[in-house]
Amino acid sequence: MSDIHSMAHAIRFLALDAIRTAGEGHQGVPLGMAEIAATLYANHLKVNPDDPLWPDRDRVVLSNGHGSMLLYALLHLSGYKELSLDALKSFRKLGSVCAGHPEIEQHAGIEITTGLLGQGIASAVGMAVAEQRLQAQFGSDLVDHRAWAFVGDGCLQEGMGQEAISLAGHLRLGNLTFLWDDNQITDDGATGLSISEDIPARFRAANWQVIEADGHDISAIGAALSQAKTDPRPTLIAFRTIIAHGIPRLEGKRGGHSAPLTE
Repeated sequence: MSDIHSMAHAIRFLALDAIRTAGEGHQGVPLGMAEIAATLYANHLKVNPDDPLWPDRDRVVLSNGHGSMLLYALLHLSGYKELSLDALKSFRKLGSVCAGHPEIEQHAGIEITTGLLGQGIASAVGMAVAEQRLQAQFGSDLVDHRAWAFVGDGCLQEGMGQEAISLAGHLRLGNLTFLWDDNQITDDGATGLSISEDIPARFRAANWQVIEADGHDISAIGAALSQAKTDPRPTLIAFRTIIAHGIPRLEGKRGGHSAPLTE
């Protein structure tokens, strides 16, 4: 578990350094989802960094693509050769594999360009559909992988996302898991300023399994990821997180004190 903590903090430092060097970028996603991402890649993801194009690899979609440094740091720490430290230093530079928003670079572990918010949700559903179709055609000995998607509040507010969510539940895509960064905050303030619906209830109504967990508790994250793989329905894991977790906060500010980066 200490290795996962170290990996999570490394994600934070790499993201902050790259964003500071570039002079722009979104810190909230890599800081807030670091433990979730580290646990997924360390213990639950079926991939081979030495063979990024292995056909039976799990697919990972960063729907909240503005937080691209989460994915780039993950791939670097996981051993993908294209995502070297020099590549991270070129974040947001013309021609860099580390663009400001993920561009499709499957040889580097970046599965798809997610585009506008909500499109990543639809893309992940499409990948899960393709996997199940191929498995039905060729059998689970050849085809047995999953689709995972990091999603944020903005992704879940878009119409195209809801259409894909409905289809995934109808088709019972048990090979699909959404990791929701449920931090209850937007650029303008609390999410309650723009949305009041019960999002987990919406997924339950669409025939999804819904799990709620602490997005900074590595044991709880691991248990939720394991549970997601046992249900024949698609799964939404609502990870309660604190945006920019790991950055010291003043007493009385939203979320109180955040966990120190040295834990």
